[in-house]
This record gives sequence, C-alpha cells and structure tokens, in this order.
Amino acid sequence: MSIDAQDFKVPAGKTIRLKNYDSGWLPKWAKQEKRKDLKQQALALLEENRQKLISEQELLWASDTYAMLIILQGMDAAGKDSTIRHVMSGVNPQGCRVTSFKTPSTEELKHNFLWRHIKVLPERGSIGIFNRSYYEDVLIVKVRPEIFAKQKLPPIKNKALFWEQRYEDINLLERHLTRGGTLVLKFYLHISKKEQKKRLLKRLENPDKAWKFSLTDIEERSKWPEYEKVYEEMLNKTSTEWAPWYVVPADRKWVAHAVISDVITSEIEKLNLKYPVLSETQKEALAKAKAELEKE
Repeated sequence: MSIDAQDFKVPAGKTIRLKNYDSGWLPKWAKQEKRKDLKQQALALLEENRQKLISEQELLWASDTYAMLIILQGMDAAGKDSTIRHVMSGVNPQGCRVTSFKTPSTEELKHNFLWRHIKVLPERGSIGIFNRSYYEDVLIVKVRPEIFAKQKLPPIKNKALFWEQRYEDINLLERHLTRGGTLVLKFYLHISKKEQKKRLLKRLENPDKAWKFSLTDIEERSKWPEYEKVYEEMLNKTSTEWAPWYVVPADRKWVAHAVISDVITSEIEKLNLKYPVLSETQKEALAKAKAELEKE
C-alpha cells in the first residue's frame, strides 16, 4: 500500500495545464477499499510515512550537512495548515521551523521581495517550512495590482520582461540554495472550487473554526480563473530540475498528506545519510567521561 508521488512532479521545461491534474485523485488500492475501511488504511499509510520521516529527520539533524526547505502554496482552504500539523507531527521541533508569511510590513516593503524569506531560511541539519512564500510575489500581486503598487518599485517599462526576470530571480535563488546543500521541495495543493466552497462553509458553520474565515476569502474566490492562470504560469516557469514543483491532489486531505510525506522522506533517503562516526580521540574522551561518572 503506497503512493508514487513522482506522478505529480511538474517536469522541468515542459508546459502543464492544471485541468489535466485531478484534484480528487485516488490511488487504485483506495478505489477498491470499502468506504468504512478506507480511512483506517489512509491513517495507517500516513503513520508509516510519519515514522519514516521522524527517523530521517533525526539523521538530517545529526549529520548537520544538509538543510531542507519545504514550500506550501495553494488556494485558500487548500489544507496548508493541516498538512503541517499532520505530516510533521512527531518531528523534533528543535530541527524544524514553520514560517507563515502574511502581508509584508513597512520594513519588508523597503527591501526586495526575497529579503524577508532569506532571513529565515533553514540552517544545516534542519527543516524549514514556508506556509506561503516568495511565490506570492508572482501570484497575488499579479491578480491584485493594488498590492503590487505597495512595493514602490522603479518605473517598469516592459511588464512581460519584469515578470520573466522575477521568475529568473527565484530560480537563481533556489539554484544557489541547492548548490549549498539545501533541498528545496515545493508543493502546490491542488484543490477544486467545489471542495473549497465545502471547506469555507464548514468554517462558517463551526464556531471553533469561524475565526479562520475572512471576507477576503470570498473576494479571492471570485478571481478563481485568474489565480489558476498565474499558478499555471508559475509552475511552468519555476519547476526546475534542482527544485521541482509537485501538483498535489488536495480534495482529500489524507491523499495530500500521504503524497507530501512520501516526497519528503524519499528525498532525505536519497542523501544516504549516516550518523557521525567518532574519531579515536573522541572515543577515548567518552570512555574517560564514562569512567569518571562511574566513580561517583
């Protein structure tokens, strides 16, 4: 019982259409399961992947050589928060940091669009999770010109060239990161408009979740076609060999969680990490320390 997450990787240099990706996708084995058994099977798969991730994250932390940057993007209610909560539960919090990027502050707007993200990149041995990211600067700012205007940039003579250069800046940053030992994993949580409506209504009907609802969610939903267009362009322009995008089916949260956890664990496994080997000098020092303790 598994999911081949490679099926959802956006091939570098090729043009994809989001309509060709099924947001409600199910693996063959899940289609054959009875409804009452499917949830248990799904939870078992997630737990299996979660245990692998806990083990692999410990190796990443101990080796202190590589870092991992996980980027989560998606429409409102696509499940970014629940993905972090379920996939990363049990991971050592010392080696994992989540950053949620909201509206830029006055100080942040005085710098280039990458500045506030570069400040919180993960250090060696750790995992950094960006809940939204610098990709917002080729997404929402294209759909909402009033937000773009706040960036106070010099006059733009060629808008098409400007966006091409912004995609190039992102690709170069990620190339620089991967060359320095940071694995960059990018997930677009692909949710249908129908499922988003269902989740937004659920928020409104649940007093404990109503706080998550914003009136801007409705405004953003009205721009669904425009967002699909800019997401498609972003995926096609920035899915590279060194930092590929994964279009994750997100109508069923357990599917999204299973796909993402599979990618994360398999990418760390590819590093073939080992626990640090102690030198003879270190072994002697430890033996001496042990002897001192035993004398007490």
